[in-house]
This record gives sequence, C-alpha cells and structure tokens, in this order.
Amino acid sequence: MIIEPKVRGFICTTAHPTGAAAEVDRQIEWVRSREPIVDGPKIALVIGSSMGYGLSTRIAVAFGCSAATLGVQLERPASDPRTATAGWYNTAAFQKRAREAGLWAETINGDAFSAGVKAEAIDRLRELGPVDLVVYSLAAPRRTMPDGTVAKSVLKPLGSVYRNKTIEVATGEVSEVAIEPSTSEQEISDTVKVMGGEDWALWIDALEEAGMLAEGCRTVAYSYIGPELTFPVYRMGTIGRAKDHLEATAKELDQRLAAIGGRAFVSVNKAVVTQSSSAVPVVPLYMSLLFGVMKRKGLQEGCIEQAVRLLEQRLYQGGEIPVDAEGRIRLDDWEMRDDVQAEVRDLWERVDSDNVQELADLTEYQKEFLLLFGFGAPGVDYSISVDPDVEL
Repeated sequence: MIIEPKVRGFICTTAHPTGAAAEVDRQIEWVRSREPIVDGPKIALVIGSSMGYGLSTRIAVAFGCSAATLGVQLERPASDPRTATAGWYNTAAFQKRAREAGLWAETINGDAFSAGVKAEAIDRLRELGPVDLVVYSLAAPRRTMPDGTVAKSVLKPLGSVYRNKTIEVATGEVSEVAIEPSTSEQEISDTVKVMGGEDWALWIDALEEAGMLAEGCRTVAYSYIGPELTFPVYRMGTIGRAKDHLEATAKELDQRLAAIGGRAFVSVNKAVVTQSSSAVPVVPLYMSLLFGVMKRKGLQEGCIEQAVRLLEQRLYQGGEIPVDAEGRIRLDDWEMRDDVQAEVRDLWERVDSDNVQELADLTEYQKEFLLLFGFGAPGVDYSISVDPDVEL
C-alpha cells in the first residue's frame, strides 16, 4: 500500500516503515561517526524505548558503547487497513540493525507499569547478567493500577486559568488559548501516579530484589523544565507536581544505590518534538521560535545528539557527574542560555499570524513532527507501495 500521513490534531494516525527505518539508520550512522564510548554501559534496560529520547538513548548505548539492550514498549502492529504505530517500525529497524552488528537486542511489547512485564524483563536479562544502566523514558497518558483502577494524567494549570499564545501548526494561525485549571486533587494525584517516579522506583525494586543491578549501576529518568512562559501550564501545573515527585524519587534512589556504588539522576533535556510535547498548547509555537534561534547560534540538537551528550559528557565522562543545585543533570543548558531565552522572549512578544513565517521556524517543526511517524525522511520514495506488516 502507499502510505500517506494522516494528521489529526497533535497526532498522526499513520506511520511509514521505510521512513522510520531511514531515520533510525541516520541516528545509527551519526553515532558510528563518533569515537566509541569505551567506559559506557555494557548491559542496558530502556523503559519506553520506541520513540524520542528512549529510542535515541537505546541507539546511542548500543552503537556507541556496543551494549546489549533490552527495550520495553507498548506499540501496535499493523492490522488491515491500519499501519503499525511509528514506535513499532522504529523498534523493528533498530533490532535488525543491532543484530546485523552482532549486538544483543530484545524488546518486550507490553505494559511497562505491570508487574508481569517487570518479571518478564528480569527473566530476559538473566541470560546476560545484571544491568549497569536503567533508562526510564516512559511517556504514557494512563496507568492501570494493581487493583484494576486506571489513573489518567491531565495537563492543567493550578489555581487560575492560563492564557497565552498558541499556534495551529498546519496553517500558521496564531491565537490565544485558555486552559482551565485543575480543581480536583484526584486529577493531581493521578497525574503523579502516571508521570511521577513511583513506577521508576518499582522497576529498581524488582531488579534489586532479583539481583539484577550490577555494581556501580546508574539509572536516569528524563524530564523537562522549560521557559518561564510555560511554567503555569507545565512546571507549576499538574505535570509539574509529577516532575517534582520524579526528582524526589531520584534522590531516594540515589541514596539506595550508593550501597552498590550506583547513582540515580533525573536528566532535564531540551525541548524536542514528540507526541507528548505537541499536545501542550503553547509548546509548538515556543519550539518553532526556539529552533530558529538555536539553529542561528549553532546550538540546535535533536534526541540523538542529546542522548550521546548524556553518555559522553555526563554519565560516563570519567569524573564527578556535573549536576545543578537540585542534583539534576542539565542537558537543557544550551536551550536555557540567557542569550537564547532573551531572543525567544522578544520573538514571543512580537509573533502573530502575519509574521510567524518570518519569526519562527515552522518548517523545522513540521518536518520534525512528520519525521516522528516516518514521513519526510531524506532519500525515501513515498510514492512506492510498501508492506505495512513488519515483524519485530
């Protein structure tokens, strides 16, 4: 079948297997073009491994450190007439390339929140030995709890209505959005259950109890802070409560892992186009402005560049791991530079529907969004019919 992008709001309901494989190949070749990370991990577990930062970290660890990797994801295979999800195609391409390179690469497709998937992961890892890196990069909208209840995360400010600019990416129309605040403690609690650190800690508990944490094991969970203009809806809203819990969990895990010489960190990464970030009303416009500024300054990075910098310059750089006053790794350091943020703030005040094409890099944002789903990859002929049914 000939597969075309079908975009609805902030998601694309189709994905292209050839395009997804081409983007995976691009990231692999970029990693291979660099010097190997000789002191990096050799056995890594990546929870949330099929898209974005999780996928790129798995690629960086495998092809930069020659590590065996076990990925955990929840993706959907193709079923007539639907294509598979993008993450399914990404993983199929990664596993093929890893195995061709002689690397151990297996994936569990299931609910990472469940005890059953944790037990299956431990069983798979036993043939390798204890893990020395655990990456928690799970982005899920809901979580089924052990008692069968479902917790759903919400993106809402706290206290008052949040009003600011937003953009319709397809048309370039800039308008005002009003987001009503959460008035429910249950919404906040559920958001923390889904996006906080509880499940991360449960993974470490299960691995530790099974004797599957290697001496010196490091674990990292991904987070975002962002600029002040998004604080009311993000860092100071329901999602912010979850991020606070994630950071508190990192400190607790860091103290626990000290007994085996291990460490635990939250890595605050830069803004990149993901399915999750696209859902935050003000973020697409912010990122379109940010990308233009960072490209002009030679600072723009994507997921793979961030993942490699995490390994090379933070986790395995050979000395004391640099962190901020709260103990967080800051890979958003270039995004949050004073000169970058000052320029973005100036553009934010001026941008409207008439000048957005001039002030913002909408083309880059749109390209990155479609590339998430395998569309727009250089060198791919999208007029050719392809088989959407790809096996992992």
